[in-house]
Amino acid sequence: MTVSLTTPLAKLLTNRRRVSALKGLGMVTCADALTYYPFRVTDPVPLRAVREGRIGEPMAFAGVVRDVRVMQMNARRGYRVQAMVDDSAFAAQRHVPGSVTALVFFSYKQQYVNWLSARLHAGASVVVCGTPSEYDGMPQFTHPEVLTVPPIPTASQESARGLRFDADSIDDALRRVCRPRPVYHANSRISSEHIHDSIVTVLRALAAGDDDEAELSTAQSEKTAQSTQSGTYGTTSTTGTSPEPAEPQEAAPSTSPSRASSLSPTPDGIETSTKIPTAALRRAIPDILPESVREACGLMHRAEAFLAIHEPDSVDSFRQALHTLRYEEAFISQTAVLQEREQARKAETFPCTDSGMRETFIDSLPFTLTGGQTSVIDDIVQDMGRDYPMQRLLQGEVGSGKTVVALAAMLQAVGSGYQAVLVAPTQVLAEQHAETIGGMVSKAGLDIPVTLVTGGMKLAARRKALAEAASGEPGIIIATHAAFSRTFQAPNLALAVIDEQHRFGVEQRETLLQRAEKIPHLLVMTATPIPRTAAMTWFGSLDLSWLTELPGGRKPIRTFVIPEADGPTMANMFRHIRRRIDAGERAYIVCARIDEDESDDQAGQDAELFEEPDDSSGLGDGIGGSSSAQPKPPLHAVSEIAARLEALPQFQGVRFATLTGRDDDATKQQVMADFAAGVTPVLVATTVIEVGVDVPQASCIVIFDADRFGLSQLHQLRGRVGRGGTDSWAFLVSRAEPGSIAEQRLAVIQGSLDGAEIAQADLELRGAGDVLGDAQSGGKSGLKLLRVVKDAKMIADARARAEQVLADDPGLDHEVQLAGAVLDFTRGNESHLISS
Repeated sequence: MTVSLTTPLAKLLTNRRRVSALKGLGMVTCADALTYYPFRVTDPVPLRAVREGRIGEPMAFAGVVRDVRVMQMNARRGYRVQAMVDDSAFAAQRHVPGSVTALVFFSYKQQYVNWLSARLHAGASVVVCGTPSEYDGMPQFTHPEVLTVPPIPTASQESARGLRFDADSIDDALRRVCRPRPVYHANSRISSEHIHDSIVTVLRALAAGDDDEAELSTAQSEKTAQSTQSGTYGTTSTTGTSPEPAEPQEAAPSTSPSRASSLSPTPDGIETSTKIPTAALRRAIPDILPESVREACGLMHRAEAFLAIHEPDSVDSFRQALHTLRYEEAFISQTAVLQEREQARKAETFPCTDSGMRETFIDSLPFTLTGGQTSVIDDIVQDMGRDYPMQRLLQGEVGSGKTVVALAAMLQAVGSGYQAVLVAPTQVLAEQHAETIGGMVSKAGLDIPVTLVTGGMKLAARRKALAEAASGEPGIIIATHAAFSRTFQAPNLALAVIDEQHRFGVEQRETLLQRAEKIPHLLVMTATPIPRTAAMTWFGSLDLSWLTELPGGRKPIRTFVIPEADGPTMANMFRHIRRRIDAGERAYIVCARIDEDESDDQAGQDAELFEEPDDSSGLGDGIGGSSSAQPKPPLHAVSEIAARLEALPQFQGVRFATLTGRDDDATKQQVMADFAAGVTPVLVATTVIEVGVDVPQASCIVIFDADRFGLSQLHQLRGRVGRGGTDSWAFLVSRAEPGSIAEQRLAVIQGSLDGAEIAQADLELRGAGDVLGDAQSGGKSGLKLLRVVKDAKMIADARARAEQVLADDPGLDHEVQLAGAVLDFTRGNESHLISS
């Protein structure tokens, strides 16, 4: 078998259980394994004699086994193996007295115990790495990593007798156990140590090449039985392998014994060579970055970077590899968006040059456009007058007037004799847009059809609407996801406006754009704040516009963080809300869950739930840190909070309503109508109100578990109040621990109403994936290491160099590896990153 980056792990690893566990983490091929990066690297382990050891601090030493005992445990089934190790010779080199310590292992497998006691026979020379503890006043090491070395006087004799050792010498073994160790995100099925073993096996197989195929195959066959005998699914082995535990009660190893320079069987039985040859690895793993770029930036070869990040000789080499792979991701992403931008400019479109209807509409408005609105409209008109399609992203604060800008652009298309479509994410929002836009067009005295197309329409009405769109007559179409169905046809579509674009897939968007004979202009809008640095990375193929000014009459929203445990403050908050309700205003109460029996994971499908970051996906500097997170209390649910609030004396006589994503469209419309009319002045809802809810009388919003939401989503939710020009309040109810990152995040939103500033802080505290909609784990993110904020300068440098490479070689004909990586990024990742 020829091993390459596309080789399935199932063909390389013989342990089926491990293959299945790796697949659960997204590792199917060798390439998947190599790009499953560690989230941190441990500090080097210090050398200490036993007498120098400190309880609870890792250390390494060399010694000789004086005695080994196997004891059957009475309290529970299984065995206790205790080896007494004397470090006198090693301690003498450090000028301290020697001593004897115990190495303790527990297992319920007789086969493994026999093998372990044979390996740790009296007189065996070993190197031990572990964390000392104290038992009965004596130091001991429980499940340490142990490497065996040949006794110097009889090394050749022992080898001749067929005994195998983990290292050639004590110095070699000490170097290996003291090196920094990569730490990976693991789960209950596979440990970080076993993930590391598997990745090292992949590196070795790739470096072995075709010439060693027969040798590897033979070694694997010979070692399979030995791996099984040496503690199948047992505790840490002394041969440098870490078999997976087969049952929960089996103790897990504490460190990964497999090292790059070991001479030992891997978990899959392949005997390793002394060191992974870099030259051979470079042949198996071609570089993606152009040679000129790599040399100019002082970066490592891709193969060397993989080796250094998974098998670092030092913390510095780990950091250098991290920098190289981050730059590679920046270069690939920027090359992809630059190519997409250039490709779009080669397409034909409908030039829209007639501004009559647009100017009539603007003159009819009862207010003056803000400077930002005027500037953005001018940019859009200029773009739409060209013979290649516009691709523009419009970001604006909630209530900044994006709808007016979108309508002006659509009237530019309709006035030029074409069709325009606005696609909204929900039927409620689509109907709201149709009503608002129809009213504005009518007040302007324009005779323009406004057609609503939704999946929830009755069949006859939907057929009529689809027929109007298919006629090609100039007009405005407001649609939901129905615009992406095969039945929707708009032959003269000159402009597509995507509202809240992050809720649509790129594939859906492309389906709409490819329907007509020519590619229509594209305007995507979002009220979700995205920092400029993030926009440069994710939306580099689009021209960017920002609306930062709010129309006149909007008052600042006063924001307060309320600790849920502070009963008096909570009571005052509810009394304040009751006074506002008595004044004829409305209040939103937001929860992350629908029912109390709904899991937090299910709730996270609707809300951007936040967990304390553990430096996943390399978002930190990759050094130190911890992969553990404190358990969170259960999230509050709509049903629970509605019942609790209705029972409060502050809300006696006040009617409540609930609204969740499970409600059908008819129910949602009725609930919102009653809320707007004041029939039910308090609405307890999930984040379904985040988009498309516009009730001018709403002045208060309470968000429970605010410390668990993303800042951008909190800002979006907060924008639901104060839309009628009244004083407004946002209360963020929190259970965050004092001094935690969650508390810092809430302080940011309490002190700022600037969406860009908030998004920047959210990006810094949470990472790019969470802000832009990726899963919390980062598992779906195409960029696993790149940090959008911290690496802004790197991204800018990569973009400039990518522009130069594309200028010299537009088709990347001379950069085959880069072209393939860009294609993979575009097909497999960019669609998720831009649209999720």
